[in-house]
Amino acid sequence: MKDLFQTADWKQEKHVPVIDGPDTVKKGGVIQVTATVGKEIAHPNKTEHHIRWIELYFQPDGEKFPYQIGRADFTAHGESTQGPDTSTVYTQSQVVLNFKTDKPGTIHAASYCNIHGVWSSSKKIAISG
Repeated sequence: MKDLFQTADWKQEKHVPVIDGPDTVKKGGVIQVTATVGKEIAHPNKTEHHIRWIELYFQPDGEKFPYQIGRADFTAHGESTQGPDTSTVYTQSQVVLNFKTDKPGTIHAASYCNIHGVWSSSKKIAISG
């Protein structure tokens, strides 16, 4: 399964989900995380080429499996009853989620492009007193 997930530098590849959030948080504090596809280089959002979803997971250090903390599905890509790209409604490929943890660990983001497959990235989170 890991061979299905593609990775790259998000500053040079428009498909990689970019994770924005704190590097360190207080134990038990709320962590706000934003994941965006196309942050540095815009990703197309057209009926024929778009980001379908973004998922976020948190894997505490020392634990075998991650916890899914959220998923956003993007369903407006310009399509309408008049045909492809005839609507003025387009979803932006960004999600903001909040969660709490007492353990340090890694946030993992995955995104799906309907043409170029599944992309992923990760970010470490430290915990302070």
